[in-house]
Amino acid sequence: MDLANPWTGRTACALQAALRLTNEAFAKQLGVAVRTVATWHEKPDLTPRTEMQQLLDTVHERASNSARARFAQLVSGGMPPPPVSADWPPGHALTVAIAIVRNEENVLVVQRRGEDGAGISWQFPAGVVKPGVPPEQVAVRETLAETGVHCRVVHNLGSRLHPITRVHCDYLLCDYLTGEPQNADPVENVSVTWAPTSRLTQFIPVEQIFPPILGALEIDSE
Repeated sequence: MDLANPWTGRTACALQAALRLTNEAFAKQLGVAVRTVATWHEKPDLTPRTEMQQLLDTVHERASNSARARFAQLVSGGMPPPPVSADWPPGHALTVAIAIVRNEENVLVVQRRGEDGAGISWQFPAGVVKPGVPPEQVAVRETLAETGVHCRVVHNLGSRLHPITRVHCDYLLCDYLTGEPQNADPVENVSVTWAPTSRLTQFIPVEQIFPPILGALEIDSE
């Protein structure tokens, strides 16, 4: 691969395969969330944003000669490598746990960078659910990792296939416990804040919000 050309989800996955890393290990090496690597497998034609391109350049440059040779062979072969994860059995659908953390009349939201560099969007804290791991555990853990906020799950609001990402999502209503919101994941996110529930639809379009969330937060969808 000529590194003057932009990386895509396909070539990023080829680099992962050449390094013989699981999704989790590759994400850790890049300093990104596992969901980012999972997205590359789901969307091989996606072009990561500029900051991610630079991270991939660096990992490629630091790879061993044998790994770089494997990478070149994978790319020249024109075949995207299959997802690699020691903890991800074949056929297991990508699932994301989404935390709806309420604090009196506010709800926690993060401003996430677009995967393709096309902009930013407000979302709820979320994390990829590994096989065998309860989504409740993922919701609490990822909220803390992303925002520095401790919370506890009080109710499962249900699941759906997200209308935009087409990823299976589990929605968990959580109560705030302690911690000041902070952007603890600057590679993935731009900002973190408490959004007044009365103005949540100014952050996230109402048509993108799972209806049970509106009911749990007592938000009028009209």
